[in-house]
Amino acid sequence: MKKIILGFLIVAFSHINLFAQTGREPEVMYHLFQRSFYDSNGDMQGDLNGINEKLGYLKELGVNTILLLPLYSSVYYHNYFSDDFEKIDDEYGTMQDYINLVRSIHAHGMKVYLDMESQYVTEDHLWWKDAVGNLHSKYSDYILFKDSAHNQPSSIVYDLTSFTGYNNVTKKITTVNLNSPKVLEYNYHLFKYFADPNNDGKFDDGADGFRLDHMMDTLDNKPQLANLFKNFWTPLFARLKQMNPKLVFIAEQANWGSYGFDYFSNGHVDRVFDFALAFAISNFDKTQIAKAAEISLNQTPSGKNQVVFIENHDVARFASRVHKDPGKERVGAALNLLIGGIPSIYYGQELGMTGSGGFGKFNNTDGNDIPQREAFEWYASDTGKGMALWYKNTGPWWDSTNLKPNDGISLQEEKKDSNSLYNYYKKLIALHKSDNAIAYGSYTTINNDDSVVLTFMRKYKDEKVLVAVNLSASSQDVTIDAQKNNIASMKMKSLFGATEATIHNSTISFSLQPYSVAVWSVQ
Repeated sequence: MKKIILGFLIVAFSHINLFAQTGREPEVMYHLFQRSFYDSNGDMQGDLNGINEKLGYLKELGVNTILLLPLYSSVYYHNYFSDDFEKIDDEYGTMQDYINLVRSIHAHGMKVYLDMESQYVTEDHLWWKDAVGNLHSKYSDYILFKDSAHNQPSSIVYDLTSFTGYNNVTKKITTVNLNSPKVLEYNYHLFKYFADPNNDGKFDDGADGFRLDHMMDTLDNKPQLANLFKNFWTPLFARLKQMNPKLVFIAEQANWGSYGFDYFSNGHVDRVFDFALAFAISNFDKTQIAKAAEISLNQTPSGKNQVVFIENHDVARFASRVHKDPGKERVGAALNLLIGGIPSIYYGQELGMTGSGGFGKFNNTDGNDIPQREAFEWYASDTGKGMALWYKNTGPWWDSTNLKPNDGISLQEEKKDSNSLYNYYKKLIALHKSDNAIAYGSYTTINNDDSVVLTFMRKYKDEKVLVAVNLSASSQDVTIDAQKNNIASMKMKSLFGATEATIHNSTISFSLQPYSVAVWSVQ
């Protein structure tokens, strides 16, 4: 017990020291699909009060920023394609519940970001109901039309004119005219509403930032919606930051194959999601990971950041992609939290939750993505108070659910197991938050003589950390030529992992067990 307490105090004091040196706590995001997290009132729908009840869990895990999916009213379970941007989904709660949650998050020393998608509306939205077929509507230029009589609303992404939900509800959907000055003005007031609900300029009850879903300069390649970076997004961000300079804007670039640098230079966002690095990590290829990291992390402008992740709500869970290989799951966790940028963890990722959906798996509905959006597994039995099983008995996604009782994947099972993935994540998050070089440092690939071991240096001012990751299922003996890698100092202290490094004649040598990770401070 004394050793446990001493270890806790060491991490705590180093964390305090880091905060004192930088003036800010290193950020670790938690990407939360609230409908599947925790149900506070017994209706099986995850909700805002449920998140409030579980802030202690998130605080204990070590994350300090929560990213929520859209909260506004929509017929769809994911709340994209809104029917009322200004109304909280009834199943999540009320605007007062939102304000209470945000205040609690801030009281815990944490931040909250909201996912916003104001580019599309359904046929139930006021703009549609008033403007379609009515040239005199005050909303006549709020949505995009195919014809001059305004009888044919435009299609949305993938040229869709309607969309069917997992529950067989189908609604017509159209694109919002983001080049309308009125729409720009509306969005300013909409974002401001969630950033400062009572309009008192204090921001203790409002969002600290926003994720911009499917952000594009030319929305869905429609000529009528070109130059949005200049005409819509940049003036929107500038005006909102006049209100609150601390607001953070994070773009989900529509082209997942891009590094998103134009979003920094032309779209003036603060962060983008590092898809290239996420895909490279999943391939376990040393060259691909190093290349993606060098480009995305080193070419990001000063003051801007890449959001580094291995899971989100739109892709198969990492554990499924690596076939539940515990070694690979740990390598993914390490790279997620040690390689650079702002790390983001998707809810349940820390437990090794599984799930793989995709277009067409369950016909053409949004049920295709339910497998990677299932209920957070609080209990070994996958039943009990708070389990957000909103999709129970609704279709094939439930019939083939990934939730299996007593399979080792649950908070109840993993919390008490010191060797669990959950506790591995806790250690990595604590390391990320306690070390300047890991939290804020630059990235440099360090060459070695092994084809499957990735080594890289993180440097912040005079502080340096060397990280080694074995990407293979076999033990590796590794040698680094310190001189060729411009590693001048030869004093190394282990920060993570049980690996000792031997230094002789400007050569660093060490051995790594299969899928193991080692971290040293270099002085």
